[in-house]
Amino acid sequence: MLLDLGYVVAGLILLVFGGDGLVKGAVALALRLGIPALIVGLTVVAFGTSAPELLVSVTAALDGAAGIAIGNVVGSNIANILLILGLPAIITTIHSSQIDTRRGYYTMLAVSLGFALLCFTGPLIWWHGLLLLAALAAMILDNIRSARAHKAANEDVELEGADENMQAWKVAAYILGGLVGLGVGANLLVTGAVNIARDFGISETVIGLTLVAIGTSLPELVTSIVAAIRKQADVALGNVIGSNIFNILSILGITALIAPLPVDPAILWRDNWVMMAVALALAPFVLFRLDITRLAGVGFVAAYVGYSAWLVL
Repeated sequence: MLLDLGYVVAGLILLVFGGDGLVKGAVALALRLGIPALIVGLTVVAFGTSAPELLVSVTAALDGAAGIAIGNVVGSNIANILLILGLPAIITTIHSSQIDTRRGYYTMLAVSLGFALLCFTGPLIWWHGLLLLAALAAMILDNIRSARAHKAANEDVELEGADENMQAWKVAAYILGGLVGLGVGANLLVTGAVNIARDFGISETVIGLTLVAIGTSLPELVTSIVAAIRKQADVALGNVIGSNIFNILSILGITALIAPLPVDPAILWRDNWVMMAVALALAPFVLFRLDITRLAGVGFVAAYVGYSAWLVL
């Protein structure tokens, strides 16, 4: 048991640092090659921050633990709204009244509902994966066109922490180190989580929805807390909405291409709809541009604690 807990902790640490290293290296490489920072932010960074979820889901699918593969994504999307927005809001109000995220929010709702309905045609196989990836490609192209249209005469968007003059050896070290860290971390996390689930008689789906989901969402949590403290509501809210879209379209799209994903009845009839309900709970803050206050943050976190307790008990 202690060994399995060690696997989980070590896996989480490697995933966090591996994802961070991969994003830094990939962004620096893209900028050195002359790819605009705007496009880098919409593609490289978005994929990079989803790398922990991707590696965990692919590893779990190849190991025959489909419950963790799908539960990881659905659980991450639930945690992203209730925890990743709730905890920062407790620290300081997220001023969502100052931004307009309706377009991305509508996309998130459509993708979430489409995925929930698609699960009824499961198990998710190659054609499901192609469909999800096609939707992802269309969304990225639309975002790039929209961003270029609104860019006006300003210089290209700067990415915080990006270094276009990073030395080549350092770029390679970040990318290779990030890939190795993600691969080893995903393997350790899945191995430990599956063993713990079996020892306690807890289903792999529940482990994926809770422990693994929270662990792979740590990069988003740190990003949102920093953004909230810096009064950057657009980053905090956009981080969550974008992550939820990418989690479904890219992670499950790629994973379904690699291995079939049987859909646990609990996810089909319960957790997918919890994910939808949680997404709808964000509606007043997006559609009416209300601030996410400390009280709302406490409510979000309490809802997540209640949901987790419901799963385990």
